[in-house]
Amino acid sequence: MNQDTQCTSRPNLYLIGFMGTGKTAVGQLAARMLGLTFLDSDIEIEKKYHSPISQIFKTHGESGFRKMEKDFIQSDHPKSGCLISCGGGLPIAEGMIEILKDNGKVFTLWASPKTIFERIKKNSSRPLLQTEDPFSKITELLSEREVKYRKADKIISTDVRSVSEVAALIQKNYLDELN
Repeated sequence: MNQDTQCTSRPNLYLIGFMGTGKTAVGQLAARMLGLTFLDSDIEIEKKYHSPISQIFKTHGESGFRKMEKDFIQSDHPKSGCLISCGGGLPIAEGMIEILKDNGKVFTLWASPKTIFERIKKNSSRPLLQTEDPFSKITELLSEREVKYRKADKIISTDVRSVSEVAALIQKNYLDELN
């Protein structure tokens, strides 16, 4: 994280949702629109551990990576003034969604399995999708995670919406939540 980052006193906004729902692209734009500092949990973890996520998965396993995510949320970022794009599995562990909600506002970005598959099918850096049938894996994981994603303060569909449309919805809903 940039040490000279200026953070406002506004509550953090955590974007959660499955990979390929637009958390990073939308989050960067929404953060600018809201005057918040943008952080991506995966990028911050890669910087801290000097290793790409795929290598962290190989070296430490998924459980090791999930512990790193929890550490990031509990102590490795500012407590206000940030929009944080969270890795897709970050809010799934027991108690994580509650920790996120205690630290700020939580919005889920949602997309259908078909949309997600179309967006990420050419990306080979997704460790959980290195399988014979990535579409089925997306459907399975999304189904398992849906109950946690639905616990967010707001759910915003990114199907058939542009990055700017979703960012505008995030801005409106975040400001509404503050009032």
